[in-house]
Amino acid sequence: MQPLPPLVTNYARETLARLVALPSVSAEGRALAETADAVRELLEELGLRVEIHATPGAPVVYAEGGEGEKTLLFYNHYDVQPADPLELWHSDPFTLTEREGRLYGRGANDDKGELVSRLAALKWLQEEHGRIPLRVKFCLEGEEEIGSPNLEHYIEAHQDRLKADAVIWEAGGVDAAGRPQIYCGLKGIVGLELWIKTAAYDLHSSYGAVVQNPLYRLSKALASLRDDEGKVLVKGFYQRVRPLSPLEEETLARIPDESPQLAQTFGVGGFLAGVSGRAFYQKLLAEPCINLNGVHGGYGGPGSKTVLPAEAFAKLDVRLVPDQEPQEIIELMRQHLETHGFNDIELVVSEFGELPARSDLAAPWVQQAIAACREVYGQEPVVWPNFAGSGPMYPFTHLLKAPVVGLGVGYPGSKVHSPDEHIRLQDFEAGIAVVKQAMEKLAGL
Repeated sequence: MQPLPPLVTNYARETLARLVALPSVSAEGRALAETADAVRELLEELGLRVEIHATPGAPVVYAEGGEGEKTLLFYNHYDVQPADPLELWHSDPFTLTEREGRLYGRGANDDKGELVSRLAALKWLQEEHGRIPLRVKFCLEGEEEIGSPNLEHYIEAHQDRLKADAVIWEAGGVDAAGRPQIYCGLKGIVGLELWIKTAAYDLHSSYGAVVQNPLYRLSKALASLRDDEGKVLVKGFYQRVRPLSPLEEETLARIPDESPQLAQTFGVGGFLAGVSGRAFYQKLLAEPCINLNGVHGGYGGPGSKTVLPAEAFAKLDVRLVPDQEPQEIIELMRQHLETHGFNDIELVVSEFGELPARSDLAAPWVQQAIAACREVYGQEPVVWPNFAGSGPMYPFTHLLKAPVVGLGVGYPGSKVHSPDEHIRLQDFEAGIAVVKQAMEKLAGL
């Protein structure tokens, strides 16, 4: 990898420290306007034209600049997770702290470190070429950590302005073996709750002989949703799942099998259906699933309380793949409950969620990003057709119709969302170099 110029290295560290110092916790509404303003200043210092756009929540920072035939859009966010529990941090979460080749602080990885890697790459381009040799745009929101409730409406309203040939997504990095990792999509998600009430109030448990127990009813309904190996039993659930293309199949088959290491890390004896290798990644990345997040009802305290609970509820999330749609899945779930005689159970949409997105792996931009990783790291990158998690990528692939790749500065031990969040300096510098290399390829340099 080409060493970073000292000017770029110093700029990256100083800029990250500047942003980490701002406690922009969206869940608490803290320092969002101040951080948006700080981001505006950083973008203006790079010579970009910047506007701060109000939304019903946190403002969106929009910027554009550079010159050239191709346009690259960066999506990042400036909000972070709460730092709690504070006692588990080994340094102040809002003071960037270096220890043993690592930079610690809330947002050091997610997502301020990622954002700074983009800014530093632009700084490097300017130093080397005297200009930014392609058009660049930024869409920076402050609500990603609370589900991006206003982003899709923002993109709909500004899609002409946001049009681009390519998009770099908010995050990425290396896998457990240190191989560069690229993902080109995200699963969708919808959050649901199942509620049942069988009495006006909690009863003495002796009435369990003649009064319906809501936990039994709820448990039976939940058990009807999937089999022991995780296959969803809701009629029509898989009907709209888009078959993988030959290139996507081939890409899945090339992913190095880290399932044994993951099983050890997770402390599980094995995975559903005993999957490993290609089958593991097929289920993880290319298939939808229903997850039971929690069941609530009755007494759970110390000792015994002989009670027949009056109500119970469960929280679920459904992970979706192209071309499934949240609203259709909700209706299929309702029909399933009715068909199986669970009319007494109410389905509540707790979070409408996000649509799934997956870019065309054959798109020139995807191949340019892969080549940039290969050249910087000196080894073949691991490409995931889509990540197993979810996020607001669909408006970018659907409304803007631009291919998206996730590139970044993290590694599996970065402790994202946890105390002692950090990045390794080596990953930070490599992430900056990859973004610069990818921009040069898009610009035709």
